[in-house]
Amino acid sequence: MSSAAAFSYSPLLPLGADQTEYRLITDEGVDVVNGPGGRRFLTVDPAALTALTAEAMHDIAHFLRPAHLAQLRSIIDDPAASPNDRFVALDLLRNANIAAGGVLPMCQDTGTAIVMGKRGRHVLTDGSDEEAIARGVYQAYTRLNLRYSQLAPITMWEERNTGTNLPAQIELYAEDPGGHPDAYKFLFMAKGGGSANKSYLYQETKALLNPTRMMQFLEEKLRLIGTSACPPYHLAVVIGGTSAEHALKTAKLASAKYLDNLPTEGSMLAHGFRDVELEAEVLELTRQFGIGAQFGGRYFCHDVRVVRLPRHGASCPVAIAVSCSADRQAVAKITPSGVWLERLETDPARFLPDVTEETLGGDSDVVRVDLNRPMDEIRAELSRYPVKTRLSLTGPLVVARDIAHAKIAERLDAGEPMPQYLRDHAVYYAGPAKTPEGYASGSFGPTTAGRMDAYVEKFQAAGGSQVMLAKGNRSGQVTRSCHQHGGFYLGSIGGPAARLAQDCIRHVEVLEYPELGMEAVWKIEVEDFPAFIVVDDKGNDFFAEVTKPVLTVGRR
Repeated sequence: MSSAAAFSYSPLLPLGADQTEYRLITDEGVDVVNGPGGRRFLTVDPAALTALTAEAMHDIAHFLRPAHLAQLRSIIDDPAASPNDRFVALDLLRNANIAAGGVLPMCQDTGTAIVMGKRGRHVLTDGSDEEAIARGVYQAYTRLNLRYSQLAPITMWEERNTGTNLPAQIELYAEDPGGHPDAYKFLFMAKGGGSANKSYLYQETKALLNPTRMMQFLEEKLRLIGTSACPPYHLAVVIGGTSAEHALKTAKLASAKYLDNLPTEGSMLAHGFRDVELEAEVLELTRQFGIGAQFGGRYFCHDVRVVRLPRHGASCPVAIAVSCSADRQAVAKITPSGVWLERLETDPARFLPDVTEETLGGDSDVVRVDLNRPMDEIRAELSRYPVKTRLSLTGPLVVARDIAHAKIAERLDAGEPMPQYLRDHAVYYAGPAKTPEGYASGSFGPTTAGRMDAYVEKFQAAGGSQVMLAKGNRSGQVTRSCHQHGGFYLGSIGGPAARLAQDCIRHVEVLEYPELGMEAVWKIEVEDFPAFIVVDDKGNDFFAEVTKPVLTVGRR
């Protein structure tokens, strides 16, 4: 046997210098004390951790990074963008401006709170760091107009909402962040169900590691992401990994731009690196899909991060993750100078362009639909137009999602009739955040339509759900059911929940199951609510064509 190579070490994910712009939250709760051997230690009170966490969760619910907002603006300015691309981008910019007011969060799914901390060896706390951080999450979610989404398992089959959005996912590491022993650094994220559900792991082999096969693989898998997680996306692809779970974790970090300062080439130290050339090629690939920013065009993705990791010779995990239009994350640090949080954009209005309806493709192309009419008249109106037609909805909608659908299905199975409200009205799949005082509604954007696919045929056969409104693509069974029963699926723009609440929703009331909270059945009145025809009564599905792989050439 040959002699072993000399010992060498590199962090698996070696990050470069931190270029973040921070703002000071407080200088209270931190102190520097002398220790043995002339060392100096940073002491951090639990209250400082709580205050930082509460402030961070507030900021990421209401503010975005300037770079993200600039990317939205660039879609509007791009002459190659489709009218639907520009319409979605403008709606998301308007939503950002409303959310920045600090009342309505940018998305109704205010997410699972995820916190990662790296504590230097000269940082002293009382050991209750995780509890102090959880308290900050609690303060943010109970005091702000956010939504409680965490379910406690009571038995294997029974769940109850915790009513606080706890537990949070909190991961703390003992390491000197950036080589600084007296620093405590953090990444705060809020991950909604839509984008979290678009995290994928594939167990591949060495056969994938050639340019042609890789691009074919990525085209097939990336098209399957669809639009239910609210594009345009920040897409991350990780190839390799010392374990499957590390590949997935790396993809999540990369989607949050946390790994942007990785090296851009590999070495025998076996560290991870970014392949910026492949990133550009994958971005161009996604622009050829035709999916666009939800309803056709080029902007399925804002950008792409590709990270190559070392791997065991018998394994080749590939992880894919996205950060959605609610691009909610911020880094922070505690140092001897105080408690610091990434400076997010508090004046997104500077990114808004001066646009007219002509810029967006013309108001004359928008079909205005009166939802006060009988359902047969609404369907007859929709039947006149092709998929991708842009609509403006005014009138009543019934709101119901997962749990309500399950309860109604049980009633049908027991021989009860379809509730009249689902026969008379279009159904909007959504669940609101808390309603601020003086507002008709809290943030109230659409939820992922695919979760209700299994109910559609049963409900339409019973005369309900003839017109459905939500976000994302549907399965073939929904297209077939709409064709058979004369139904429609309308796509709502995923992302602008604050704008919909402020500009489009005029009244909200509970119809049934008030004990379910945001999962109750609601009736809402909307005005000029934007939507697009995605599935029609003739068997057409806009997404059916754009999800088919067409790539026949590999990487040049």
